[in-house]
Amino acid sequence: MDRLFAGGTVNAAQTGNGAPLFLLHSLLSDRASFDAVAPKLSQSFRVIVPELPGFGRSLAVNGGLADIADRMAEAVKDGSLGGGAIVLGNGYGGFVALQMAIRHPAIATRLILADSGAAFSDPGRQAFRNMATAASANGLAAITDVAMRRLFAPEFQAAHPELMRDRREAFLKTDPEVFRAACAQLAELDLRDELAKVKMPVLVMVGEHDEATPPPMSHELAALLPDARLKIIPGCAHVPQLQSPDLFLEAISDFLQATSTMPA
Repeated sequence: MDRLFAGGTVNAAQTGNGAPLFLLHSLLSDRASFDAVAPKLSQSFRVIVPELPGFGRSLAVNGGLADIADRMAEAVKDGSLGGGAIVLGNGYGGFVALQMAIRHPAIATRLILADSGAAFSDPGRQAFRNMATAASANGLAAITDVAMRRLFAPEFQAAHPELMRDRREAFLKTDPEVFRAACAQLAELDLRDELAKVKMPVLVMVGEHDEATPPPMSHELAALLPDARLKIIPGCAHVPQLQSPDLFLEAISDFLQATSTMPA
């Protein structure tokens, strides 16, 4: 069931009952990237999967990542109904979640940052600039292969043609201007000096073979956060919840048990 939050600006799917668990999708994907794990999670939580601002039916935000984080903080407050929320962000959704936790310290009781970080390396920054330039000049179709490589290893792509066809179609539905702006923001992002403001427990996790946000970014993030643990998901790349749903659920289950017991 879809619902609107943040004054009708954020569209989200909601299933299940219990403590609110928000799942924020990546830049190169959409909220359907959580379809394989949301049913299991909704047995123990009220799972809310928004479309980030500018995606799907959620209205875009005029401004940078901080403004997007503020909009999503409104959505989390609305969806939490006064209860403590858990926020899980994957990729771009992780950067939004981290910025939200910095700017709104009481927004969540726990945070899960999957394949994210606090700042990119110089080559990582340049990769975003290159994607933005190519997308502006030639459209998203010109960088679809690059985008898919950042999500999945070539071997996985070859073994899952139907999934890859679906993911390509989802990526091509992205608003090109929203994509370009997000790339520009990520190319300049550096949240390292602000991580001490994040007081809630954080699970930092990353796919072993993630090329988009490589494991060293997660190692750095976990080391700089006041209360964080790190998990590496073997055999996975940037979207482990799509590549290996069972491994993804196993990786987060212990961390979630402080709020609710995951079903067997």
